[in-house]
Amino acid sequence: MIPKSSKFLLTLVFSICFYFLLQIRATTTNCSSGVMETTQTTHIFILSGQSNMAGRGGVYNGEWNKLVPPECQPNPRILRFSAESEWVEANVPLHADIDVTKVCGIGPGMIFANNYLPVCAAKTVVGLVPCAIGGTAIAEWEKGEKLYNDMLARAVLALEKAGSGGAIKGVLWYQGESDTDTKSHADVYKAKMKKLIFDVRSDLCQPALPFIQVALASGLEEDLIDLVREAQLSINLPNVLCVDAKSLPLKPDNLHLTTDAQVMLGEMLAGAYVTHFNDFI
Repeated sequence: MIPKSSKFLLTLVFSICFYFLLQIRATTTNCSSGVMETTQTTHIFILSGQSNMAGRGGVYNGEWNKLVPPECQPNPRILRFSAESEWVEANVPLHADIDVTKVCGIGPGMIFANNYLPVCAAKTVVGLVPCAIGGTAIAEWEKGEKLYNDMLARAVLALEKAGSGGAIKGVLWYQGESDTDTKSHADVYKAKMKKLIFDVRSDLCQPALPFIQVALASGLEEDLIDLVREAQLSINLPNVLCVDAKSLPLKPDNLHLTTDAQVMLGEMLAGAYVTHFNDFI
């Protein structure tokens, strides 16, 4: 028979343990609720621009072939901010519920995350915030326009739902094909791109936020492609990089990157970030 004093002690210990368990549950939630654990570190990246960021790799005749390269495999430490504003485990296509009027396939985001994750601390989570919309021009991303407002709103809410350990670490931007339609659009691309960077940084209160843009691999008018590329490659601002997609293989439409090209681009983006923004990791 257990003495009464021992029973009392066991009851007391159990009650204390149960109390602390409740406190832990009150201050942390898991990803199934759409809110991350407040104790974990989350590196958030905004994926924005148009179709080659949203991803058309593996999309042919209006259907995605569902071939997923090993570089795109899911990982419990890679999450995606869904259209329902919840953090969920990331799977390709990342933009399927964002760029909803088009068929999405493989883009660079998942490859970037899988290549970035190994340089992070063991408990770090990578949070991807898809915002890209196919066929959009730079003017549609100006501050005050719907696409800009939606991107900022998603970024702010993603940060809030990441908890106290969350931080926006960068913007990955691939856009410009739509601005190779007329010379007047191509001529103002550089000024509009610089203002976009300034506005995003200002509205997120992060004046040094890393920003990596992709120099075009394709477009509508050949001479205007070169004009927009020149604008992209010549932007000289602190913590702004440009990776060049020109040599990457295109699908038969001569506009969208193949799946293999997206894998290479994701690796290029991760390499550029890790090399140049080590202080942000």
